[in-house]
Amino acid sequence: MSDVPLISLFDALLADLDGVVYAGPHAIPGAVESLKQLSGLGVGLGYVTNNASRSPAEVAAHLRELGAPAEDHQVVSSSQAAADLLASLLAPGSRVLITGSPALAAEIELVGLVPVYGQDEDPVAVVQGFNPEIGWKDLAEATYVVNAGALWVATNTDMSIPQARGIAPGNGTLVHAVAAATGQTPRVAGKPEAPLFHSAAKRLGAERPLVVGDRLDTDILGGNNAGFATVAVLTGVDTRQTILAARAAERPDYIISSLADLHRVYPEVTHDDGTYACGEATARVANGAVGIIGSQDNLDSWRAACAAWWAATPDAAAPQAPELVWLDH
Repeated sequence: MSDVPLISLFDALLADLDGVVYAGPHAIPGAVESLKQLSGLGVGLGYVTNNASRSPAEVAAHLRELGAPAEDHQVVSSSQAAADLLASLLAPGSRVLITGSPALAAEIELVGLVPVYGQDEDPVAVVQGFNPEIGWKDLAEATYVVNAGALWVATNTDMSIPQARGIAPGNGTLVHAVAAATGQTPRVAGKPEAPLFHSAAKRLGAERPLVVGDRLDTDILGGNNAGFATVAVLTGVDTRQTILAARAAERPDYIISSLADLHRVYPEVTHDDGTYACGEATARVANGAVGIIGSQDNLDSWRAACAAWWAATPDAAAPQAPELVWLDH
């Protein structure tokens, strides 16, 4: 195993924003400093976000206000991906109902389509993205248009979004409201689809990017779908317990407490005759349970447990939480 910091094994970092760099309006402690260190290591930096409520320029400006390094072109959003998808499916000048933010409407205009706001304007498609100002009337308008047979694209389907006060409903909850009312399912442009990640890597000229995110169902699944290495960070939605229980497609290559861990050597996980070891901790699966020798507070214990459980359930199609048996050293 390499004795260099984890990030030194890669040529770029593709970072999620909510739950990774900031929660609500505030930077996550240590995140900005960790991102600033990348340029000195020659590691590229891109931000890949499913939040379609703000333009990439606005996101970059917010990041700079927080002290993070960010040029406009470093931000790739799901609203851009949705606009590209619609442009590939519709004739230039087609009318698209906007169920989302002004930033989403701007991206639609940039690809040669026409944003509209009501069924009476004869839209041929609906694009739905997160906007905290959305109300029942907006969702009803989208429902009328989708029921009339229009193409329906969602920027993303995140069910929740981290805010300063806790976890709040995300775009996926609003998409589900329209889905429940129409019986339809939208095309999804952003994470966990691969193109958003490939686009970000291409912008940076990266061949070995590392995707960091706090959500298994968007960041990690998307990075895995793109064929990139993935690292789950424990500053947002998913936890040690949910990561351990993850289905095969959503399992990260690495698990870190915060972005600061990118600049530390990642402990090697070894195995011998069914026993998996990481640092001082070991784990072994028996009778559907994971026996762990180590501290519950030490992430190495969970890294060993994940390695053991995932080896025992390599094809898990749904989350499976094993019984945990903690043993003293």
